[in-house]
Amino acid sequence: MNDANTVLIVDDDPAHRTMLRTLLTGWGHTVSEADDGAGAIAMVHEQAFDLILMDIRMIKVSGLEALGEIKTFNPAIPVIIMTAYSSVETAVEAMKNGAYDYLTKPLDFDELRLTMERAMEHSHLREENRLLRESLGTHFDTHNIIGASPAMIRLMETVAQVATSEATVLITGESGTGKEMIAGAIHFNSLRKDGPFIKINCAAITETLLESELFGHEKGAFTGAYRRKEGRFRQAHGGTLFLDEVSEMSLAMQVKLLRVLQEREITRVGGEEVVKVDVRIIAATNKDLMAEIRAGRFRDDLYYRLNVVAIAMPPLRERREDIPLLAQHFLEQFSEKNRKQIKGFTPQAMDRLLRYEWPGNVRELMNAVERAVVLAWAEYLSEQEFPLIIRETGPADGWPEGDSGTGEMPLGEVEKTTILRTLELSNGNKSEAARRLGITRRTLHKKLKAYGVMPS
Repeated sequence: MNDANTVLIVDDDPAHRTMLRTLLTGWGHTVSEADDGAGAIAMVHEQAFDLILMDIRMIKVSGLEALGEIKTFNPAIPVIIMTAYSSVETAVEAMKNGAYDYLTKPLDFDELRLTMERAMEHSHLREENRLLRESLGTHFDTHNIIGASPAMIRLMETVAQVATSEATVLITGESGTGKEMIAGAIHFNSLRKDGPFIKINCAAITETLLESELFGHEKGAFTGAYRRKEGRFRQAHGGTLFLDEVSEMSLAMQVKLLRVLQEREITRVGGEEVVKVDVRIIAATNKDLMAEIRAGRFRDDLYYRLNVVAIAMPPLRERREDIPLLAQHFLEQFSEKNRKQIKGFTPQAMDRLLRYEWPGNVRELMNAVERAVVLAWAEYLSEQEFPLIIRETGPADGWPEGDSGTGEMPLGEVEKTTILRTLELSNGNKSEAARRLGITRRTLHKKLKAYGVMPS
């Protein structure tokens, strides 16, 4: 979250407002107050707020009425509804109308803090994603790439620079990180965007068929070749050819590919005619090609030919800030596909998503959300709809047995000790420390800065 978050408390109970002001100010927020929904509407028109904490039952203008007016004026402001148990149904109705979440009175302060952090984090990420798209220019097509983390901002800036060139690009990264989408973003923002974008997965085709798929074949070149067929290189003429999992090619095929890249010409299988091709190559792999070269499985000359510009895709566990954005995007996509009216995630469900390591990266997250949408009956996805491996994700181990390390000290010192010790156990890795603590990396950064560990 930003260092200065402005929160509007809307409640007709002055004692409750005072309690919340004291609490939220102690958490570092800048707090404003309104004693009625009408006052809240007027204040939202006058100044910007990062979050609104609003009671649902007020004498003049109710929280439900005020929510509608506020969301009409500025739909980006997250609103958390406060309600008594007797009015939970009304609170659920408020969520249908755009509230981020609701909390029952008397408030659980830990739950309040967590819900506020997530609401503002989600709001800031959406804004950062919008600013990222604007910074890339109105003519840059992000090709459905979602992410506002520092890693993704740097990556998209590189993509924007590379796209307008004719350079061959090598995209590396774990399976499921979105290499194909990056290839698409490069093509559709290049001077070749009106040409074809042809894709082939080199791991999915046998060596014998791969040569034919890439270069084409003449009629009668082999059994079953009843007519001439143009290969992917000819299909991509004037455009871009995306070679996914290029490391799976045999050494013999690598030699043939290298020749095409050098000469810009192909010969169909079973033919003699030399055909010129005008194709930009984007290759991708989930393997360490230098290790493959040392093992004798990949040619170094082909590697250097492909690796003119290298783009490394960060795994999802290293850009956890993007998980809420991605999860919400997939939720909306699969809710529409399955004709369901699902609004969002419970705090517990989002907590599980943020804690999980995601070995399958964005693809695994997409599949988990789709499964949850299919199984869900309620309007908010709970952790019960996720696969068991995600549901069972909990705080990381690492504390010495029987030693909390706190002794008798003020609560703030307990928090500081816990955070600093977790950072130490994580070998200084802030992303890992944040995961173990169950907080966002932004929140951790803010805490460390307050402790004087991070520079201002």
